[in-house]
Parts: sequence; C-alpha cells; structure tokens
Amino acid sequence: MALLEAFELSKFFGGLTALDAVSLAVEAGEIFGLIGPNGAGKTTLFNCLTGLYVPSRGKVLVRGENLTGSKPHQLVAAGVARTFQNIRLFGNMSVLENVMVGCHQRSRAGALGAVLRDRATRSEEAAIRARAESLLDYVGVTGRASAAAGSLAYGDQRRLEIARALATGPALLALDEPAAGMNATETLALRGLMERIRADGVTILLIEHDVKLVMGLCDRVAVLDYGRKIAEGVPGLVQRDPLVIEAYLGGAPA
Repeated sequence: MALLEAFELSKFFGGLTALDAVSLAVEAGEIFGLIGPNGAGKTTLFNCLTGLYVPSRGKVLVRGENLTGSKPHQLVAAGVARTFQNIRLFGNMSVLENVMVGCHQRSRAGALGAVLRDRATRSEEAAIRARAESLLDYVGVTGRASAAAGSLAYGDQRRLEIARALATGPALLALDEPAAGMNATETLALRGLMERIRADGVTILLIEHDVKLVMGLCDRVAVLDYGRKIAEGVPGLVQRDPLVIEAYLGGAPA
C-alpha cells in the first residue's frame, strides 16, 4: 500500500483545466519529485493533496484511507504536512513560537487546560518547547529562537518552515520549491537536510525547479505539463524521455 495516492485528480477553475486526471503513488521511505514548467499544475496538485483545494474529480488516499476533500488540519492529523512556495511564517512571532505552533497539532491540552495551567498542561508545554528547540537545531537554525521569524535571512526562513512542518510529526513532508531563492551553498545544505529527514523515516514529496537537485536526490520523478502527467520513473529514464525534453528540459527530442 502506498503512503499517498492520487487517482485521476482533476481541478477546474471555471473553463480552465489546471489539473487533468493525474494519478501517482508515493511509497513510504522515498523522495518523490514533481517537476514541470511554470503553470504545469504542480502547486495545484499539491493543494489538492494537502487539503487547500477540493479536487473537481478523483480521489486522494493516505495509507489507503479516502481523504478526498478533507481540510488541511485533517490531512496533517493523518500525517501529511507541507511547506509553501511563498513562505508563510508568523513573522511577528518568535522563531521558537513558530515551531511550537506545529507541535500543538499533537497536543492534548485544550482551552480549559490553557486557562487552569494545571500540572499536566505545564508539563506538556515544557515538552513542546523542548521539541521545538530540538527541531531548530535539526534544521540548522540555531541561536535565534527568540528572534522574530520575519527577521531571519531568507534561507533560514525556509528551514524554519520545514521545522514547523516537521513539528506536526508527519509521515509525509510535502515541500513546495524549498530551494527557491537559495544560493549554491544553501541548496547543498538543504539537500543534506532532506536526505537526513528521509533517513529518519519521513517520506518526502518535492516540487522543485532545480533540475540538478531533483535528479540527484529523488528516487522517482513525475513530470507535469499543461496539467497532465507526461512521464514518471527513475530520474535517469525521465531525463531521456522525449516528451520531457521537449516540454521542460530544453531542446527538441532526438
């Protein structure tokens, strides 16, 4: 059974078909890449898989359970967390608080506990703080826990968003262009982080325009063009696919 499956997913916006009967399956333990030219439907697919969009047609399954049309928090509870192409941190909150927000997805204390501040609630809050601090170290954002998230350098904000997603305890982490805007050194560090995340048991679904990063990192790659999947397979085969070369990698097919 695949960890995450999409069956014939389509998404229509009025007369525009943004996604056209796309199917794929992400297996537990792999890094699965999703590439394609701008406007190919990659982020639309991500949004359908993570609950931001309700598919017009098709199904989304997580560990075999039909979660089509579920809200984002329901997908997070099922083990699917994501980051965004445009960073969506709470800029005026501290770096540590941003990660703690993700930890609260798994917390047990409700509104009553927050008001009464009983021993169990205080203990859980201490554990959440410790978990958040550990995740900041894990992603390489150290010594800035009390700083406002919006004051971080761009690359650190990207890593902070990954830490917040990891704080939800996902089985699958969906990363939407995490290397966008990064220099070569930052991209190399990001690759190392993704490899570590996978080694620690979290599956990764990755949208990325850095073809070198995708082909060197991913176990399998799917390619979208005009909302349709035109290729899928191991990176070496996808790179040689004539449709992919024509649509995305540049040049005419041989």
